[in-house]
Amino acid sequence: MRQMHDTKPLMSARGLRVAIVAADYHAAIHERLLAGARGAFTQAGGVDTDLRVFTVDGVYDLPPVVLEALEAGFDAVVVTGCVVRGETRHDRHIVDAAFGQFSALAVRFRRPVALAVLTVEDLKQARARAGGDKGDAGAFAMRAALRTLDTMRLVREEAKR
Repeated sequence: MRQMHDTKPLMSARGLRVAIVAADYHAAIHERLLAGARGAFTQAGGVDTDLRVFTVDGVYDLPPVVLEALEAGFDAVVVTGCVVRGETRHDRHIVDAAFGQFSALAVRFRRPVALAVLTVEDLKQARARAGGDKGDAGAFAMRAALRTLDTMRLVREEAKR
């Protein structure tokens, strides 16, 4: 994961409608990821009324809600969740299936689907990456969505030249 102390200028979130689609299976991690994403949105000038949060049980359940958010016209979607490796490799099947859908939806709708879905060995690692000493994945994903929107705008402007 890249460092979360990015100083690159961000697109303003003012006037953008962003959906956070979150898996809340690990409640404490969910709350930390959500707080980071919300904080980055408001720091970039977004207002609470333009940010919506939709929750599901687990990461495997996220893609259809991401699809609904994109079809509903949100400018970007930030996806949050946490998958902890268990005794089997069941976690890989869940993550692979969901992540493939996220990238396909982003391309299909030409809108950012930014990920703050942690794939970790244990909850200690998750806490470190959800606002702990390894960064704030929720904030990083929100900033990534805003920066991607801005870059897409720049590409469109450049193409008109």
